[in-house]
Amino acid sequence: MNSKVAFQFEKDFEIRSYQVDPDGKLSLTALSNLFQEIAWRHADSADFGRNLQEQHLSWILSRIDITCAKLPSWGDSIKVFTAGRGVDKLFAFREFLVTNPSGDVLARAMSSWVLMNLQSKRILRPEYALPPELFDPEEKPAWQPEKIRLKGDLLKSEKLKVRYSDLDLNNHVNNTSYVRWVENILRENGCHTLPFLINYLAECVMGDELNIHLYRNEGHFIVQGVVEDKQVFLAEAK
Repeated sequence: MNSKVAFQFEKDFEIRSYQVDPDGKLSLTALSNLFQEIAWRHADSADFGRNLQEQHLSWILSRIDITCAKLPSWGDSIKVFTAGRGVDKLFAFREFLVTNPSGDVLARAMSSWVLMNLQSKRILRPEYALPPELFDPEEKPAWQPEKIRLKGDLLKSEKLKVRYSDLDLNNHVNNTSYVRWVENILRENGCHTLPFLINYLAECVMGDELNIHLYRNEGHFIVQGVVEDKQVFLAEAK
């Protein structure tokens, strides 16, 4: 495949010892961190990233759908690619691709983002900040992360408190912290993690106490996070 034609930004990474799980493979959380890192680097390179903070604006991840052919191991070299994949109403889409140096596909992901004014909590149309040559407002990807519906049999529940290390620059829970919580309850209960889909539904802040519920639905696993009566995320290992 010719990734350089299809994608707009790329970076080489080496898998570090602290990024792998007990099997020696890149963890789901570490993979999500790589996606977050290259998304921000791409956005910063084209002036629709951290510079938006001056206007109290930030990109908020809404959903991400991850598929995987083969997870890399400690010491492996990989290439991570990303590109804008159009706009649909209030959502901007970003695709990710991970390959080995030979170009073999290891993982793919499609994500949807909203542009939020952090002071007013107002959602703005993504065209307000996006360069049209990178995110064509007339283009909509055929692959879009789906809405998760809660169903199945309850397997396990646990409580969790948001800690300082869970937070991002906006003092909200980092999107990868949710992935870590989900990965933990899945793996600790013998469940698979990939393919993986997560819907971010509401914000969490330090001190929040979550109830995490694990469900099984016909071979799939669904993880729900709730603060009091507010559902804050749903994730599915498909």
